[in-house]
Amino acid sequence: MSRAIAKTGKVRALGAMSGTSLDGVDVAVVETDGHRISGFGPSRYHPYSAAERDVLRRALGVWHGPEVAAATKVVEAAHLKALTGFEGIELIGFHGQTLAHAPRLQGTLQVGDGGALAEALKLPVVWDFRTDDVKLGGEGAPLAPFFHFACAKYIKAEEPFCFLNLGGVGNITYVDPRFDSPEQVGALLAFDTGPANAPINDLMQARLGQPCDEDGRIASSGTVETGALELFLAEPYFSKIPPKSLDRNDFSEMIELVTELSDADATATLTAMCAASVAQGVEHCPQPPSVVLVTGGGRHNPVLMQMLAVSLDCPVKPVEDVGLDGDMLEAQAFGYLAVRVARGLATSCPSTTGVSACVGGGVISEPD
Repeated sequence: MSRAIAKTGKVRALGAMSGTSLDGVDVAVVETDGHRISGFGPSRYHPYSAAERDVLRRALGVWHGPEVAAATKVVEAAHLKALTGFEGIELIGFHGQTLAHAPRLQGTLQVGDGGALAEALKLPVVWDFRTDDVKLGGEGAPLAPFFHFACAKYIKAEEPFCFLNLGGVGNITYVDPRFDSPEQVGALLAFDTGPANAPINDLMQARLGQPCDEDGRIASSGTVETGALELFLAEPYFSKIPPKSLDRNDFSEMIELVTELSDADATATLTAMCAASVAQGVEHCPQPPSVVLVTGGGRHNPVLMQMLAVSLDCPVKPVEDVGLDGDMLEAQAFGYLAVRVARGLATSCPSTTGVSACVGGGVISEPD
C-alpha cells in the first residue's frame, strides 16, 4: 500500500490514458474508495502533434530498440504536460502507451516510466497495470471492466447491458449490475471485439494525410464491399470464446482487403468491418444486453453508430446519455484502478482477461 493513501475512505485520483488510436493523452479526476465512485472531477486532453504520432507509429509492434526509446520520450513528455496543474490529487494512475501486445508470446509492452513521473509530479504513481495479469495466464486486456462495474452502480443500472469502447481496437464489457462485486462469477464478461478506429485512421493517414475520418464524412459517401467484409468475418478470432484480446496491428491485412477500392468505399468498408465485429462479439454475451453504451472516439462517427444500430438488436447510445464522459472514461478507469492497486484490491478476474485467478496488477512508485 502507498504510504500516501489511507486504508479507507475516498481518494481523489488522477488517471491517464493514451490509446492505440494515437490521438493524444486523456487525463481525468475520479473520486473513489476503490469500490464505489463518489464523483468525477476535471479532465484534460493533450493531443499528440503529427510528428509525435509519427514517432509512436514507427514504434508500433516493436519490443525494443531506438524506436521504442524515442516513443518513450514522447509518451513521458506528453503525460508530464497533461498531468500537471490539477489540485488536491492524492494518487495518479498512469497506463502508458501500448506499443505491442502478444500475451501468449512476448507479453505486453506499455512504455513510459511511472517512477520518473512520480519524481517529476511529487505524487505516488501506479503503473504497469498489465504485466501481472499476463504472468498469471491472462490476456492483460481489457482492464476497464472493473471500473465499468462501478459505473453501472454509479448510474444505478438495473439490467445487464454492455459498455462498448471504440478506440484503436474495440472492446466490450458485459455488466450484470444485479451482482454486488465485479469478482463474482457472472458479474462481468469482457474482451476485444476487433479492430475499430485504428485501420480507418491508418488508411486516412496513408491516403489523405489526415488523422481520421472526421464525423464519418468520407465513409458516408462510400459503398461497402461485401466480399471484403465476408473475408474479414471469416477470421477465426471472431468465433473464439472470450476472454480474448488483440494487438493494434493484428488485423493489418484489413487494409490489403480494400487496397483497390476508392477512398470512400475503402473507408466505408473498414467502418462496416468494425460494426460487424461488434455484432459478432455481442453474440458471446450471456444474455442479450438491454442497451449498448458506446464510449471512445468511435461514438463521434455517425456512420459507425448507424451501422451499429442496424447490426444490434438493442438500443445503441453514447455513454453521455447516462451522464458519463465518453472521451474520458478510460482515463477515469485508470484513476479508479490506481486506488484499487493501492488498497490491494483486484483489477482483473477470469471473466475479464482469462487470468487464472483474481489479480491486482500494478506497480506503485513513490517520489523520493
